[in-house]
Amino acid sequence: MAPPIDGFTTARQMLHALRARTVSAAELLDLHRERIERYNARVNAIVIPNERARVAAEAADDARARGEDGALLGLPMTIKDCTEVAGLRATAGVPEHAARVATDDAPVAARALAAGGVLLGKTNVPPWAQDWQANNAVFGRTNNPWDLGRTPGGSTGGGAAALAAGLTPLEFGSDLGGSIRVPAAFCGVCGHRPSESAVPRSGHFPGGGPNSALTLGLMGPLARSADDLALALQVIAGPELGEDTAWRLELPAARAERLAELRVAVLPAVDWLPVGAEIAAALEGLAERLGRTGARVGVAQPEGLDDLRGHHELLQTLFASLNAPRALEDRRRAADALRARGGAFVEARARGRELGAVDYVRLYGQRERFRAAYRGFFREWDVLLTPMTLTAAFPHTDVPRPERRLDVDGVLVSDALQSVYPGLAGLCGQPATSFPVGLTRTGLPIGLQAIGPYLEDRTPIRFAALVAQEFGGFQAPPGFE
Repeated sequence: MAPPIDGFTTARQMLHALRARTVSAAELLDLHRERIERYNARVNAIVIPNERARVAAEAADDARARGEDGALLGLPMTIKDCTEVAGLRATAGVPEHAARVATDDAPVAARALAAGGVLLGKTNVPPWAQDWQANNAVFGRTNNPWDLGRTPGGSTGGGAAALAAGLTPLEFGSDLGGSIRVPAAFCGVCGHRPSESAVPRSGHFPGGGPNSALTLGLMGPLARSADDLALALQVIAGPELGEDTAWRLELPAARAERLAELRVAVLPAVDWLPVGAEIAAALEGLAERLGRTGARVGVAQPEGLDDLRGHHELLQTLFASLNAPRALEDRRRAADALRARGGAFVEARARGRELGAVDYVRLYGQRERFRAAYRGFFREWDVLLTPMTLTAAFPHTDVPRPERRLDVDGVLVSDALQSVYPGLAGLCGQPATSFPVGLTRTGLPIGLQAIGPYLEDRTPIRFAALVAQEFGGFQAPPGFE
């Protein structure tokens, strides 16, 4: 007998029940709306409700009655505020855009809706989607379900919190510097940053227009299980073409279906980058357990990543260039303002504000050398296992990011260092999956990261799924069961 459907049932299990006609889309909608009514006030995760959800659920049930099916037909889901859905607000958490209503669906949203997903609503973000928190003057602060006094991460913080609290089985977010994967780690769920170019970027506010140069930013899924990530990714993957075009991208199968068949590299510790002892112990412990399954496990990294500081400086320079003013004098003033603020990697960010066209091309040439190093590395290894964050979810703070410090076992470090491990995949466009591996002594989730070969997204996703099968995955936070 199948287990009863509840707020923590996986997306695949819900779809199985829908296809078996043991539950209807309308009933699933009611279940999630009841949970949202009961729990959302605690976490403030879903901030833009979709008043059309009932119509969509009933249409899904009618379609099933006619014998139709779809990859997500009748499944409740949520989408990040920044991803445009026609008729709903897309505010980026900024007061001057609080009334901004999208006129078109982003391709990611269009594909999820066309697959039959029932949109519950949109989830909270920080202003301009630029913080490890999800707190803004439009909708307020999102809390981590594991500890309401702590951040759920950002910028897809509302989506990760909604998943952990059992308010949605599937979330579509976005990731520039870790905005899918860090919230997933902080909230104890799974998140996947797709390979660069595997998923359309347009329809994201800010950025993401038809002429966007935001090559490092991507959209991707979050879920409570890695298997659900694979389901969602297959729905949204494909080139950015009209929806009446055969656009689907068939990603290669995972390199292995058993842990024993995998070659797992563990990133060496970085002497200048402190990581919480419990996170480091979780990484080491997982490596040991993988070795006992028969997997080949070793400490290794792509050529050139021994200079991880240089890798991160390049990433920070390219990030900063995305917001550089057009006029030369304005760029210089922006760079001087950054230098005056100080902080980790400030010179790299200041250079990004000053970049000219020739400099920009040269830096992308440096990026290509790192990408080539990954290609060589993944001839010998299948996944690269790394920490996801420096700490578990930290307490809410109103200290601005340039002045903010993170407490890593009593050592205060710049908030800017939190993006180093996410940037291992972000700079080079590698697919990367964040997945839970247990809790700290104080009961906060610990997440790790599996980076895979370009366009072989199924390999790190499958690795995360196999780890969950063998050692345990998502746990429901106390008080939300």
